Amino acid sequence: MSDPTPSQFSTNPETPTQDLPQPTPVEVNPSIEAPIAASNSARTRQMLGMKGAASGETNIWKIRLQLMKPITWIPLIWGVVCGAASSGNYSWTLENVLIAAACMLMSGPLLTGYTQTVNDFYDKDIDAINEPYRPIPSGAIAIPQVVKQIWVLLLAGIGVAFVLDLWAGHSFPTIAVLALGGSFISYIYSAPPLKLKKNGWLGNYALGASYIALPWWAGHALFGDLNATIVVLTLLYSLAGLGIAIVNDFKSVEGDRELGLQSLPVMFGVSTAAWICVLMIDIFQGAIAAYLIAIHQNLYATILLLLVIPQITFQDMYFLRDPLKNDVKYQASAQPFLVLGMLVAGLALGHAGV
Repeated sequence: MSDPTPSQFSTNPETPTQDLPQPTPVEVNPSIEAPIAASNSARTRQMLGMKGAASGETNIWKIRLQLMKPITWIPLIWGVVCGAASSGNYSWTLENVLIAAACMLMSGPLLTGYTQTVNDFYDKDIDAINEPYRPIPSGAIAIPQVVKQIWVLLLAGIGVAFVLDLWAGHSFPTIAVLALGGSFISYIYSAPPLKLKKNGWLGNYALGASYIALPWWAGHALFGDLNATIVVLTLLYSLAGLGIAIVNDFKSVEGDRELGLQSLPVMFGVSTAAWICVLMIDIFQGAIAAYLIAIHQNLYATILLLLVIPQITFQDMYFLRDPLKNDVKYQASAQPFLVLGMLVAGLALGHAGV
């Protein structure tokens, strides 16, 4: 028998392949794929605490996380970053990164989680109208479990605040006092008899200041000395945050009106409230930019003003045209520019040594 030639072991490109078995293509039924994708998207929104969530979750830890609304932690975490920047003393060491992360944990998951859980506890009647899939009105979690979660988050947040004061060497527990004060504001924002959210102006400003000023103060106090100038400027910036807080009121107009809560969309109507909202956001960012010019931080002021331009664009494209339909889309599009502007302002203040 002769040895095989190389050509016997090679594939001839001219050899027809029609007779070879071909793999059967797998067809995906769009009618099955689309609902699965939609379900996954809805469950993700549910975990983040966003509007349009899915219902039917049974895992208690996922339900607890939903109560804490992780999507709302981001501004607080960012506020700590801005405060550290405005102190002018932050340096990139491992110790500073870890202690800043602890401050973010306090401001975001713990105390914002506490705030959101308290809010859901006292808003269960409104949520039964506006968002019946939320954990409490849907019956996914028992009231005693909710109360326990409130206390655990509150005490853990205040405990971390005291640790931060010890690390910073504060003779006066500045961060712990901020944590206690912010927690109290969060409570009276949602709980009767005061229930600040019943008043559109007062409630939204309390919310705006809690999301901008309080974490900013904590981050600044952690790495520097909190002073009156920083307090006043961040309270001014919080008036822009008031505008952001108004955006959240549009999703619950029906329930607020039915239960007699005087949110701005209920008080002034949807269209007028939308204009109030965008003017607050734009004017007070402009005021901060004007202050930066006054202290000769012209480059930072220019960057801040440039970041306001896309916000105005998205306000015209989405929010002012249909605030009830486009509130979430507007926030997703415009808020990144607002929070970047906050960091620009913090860096400017730190550079100026304010």
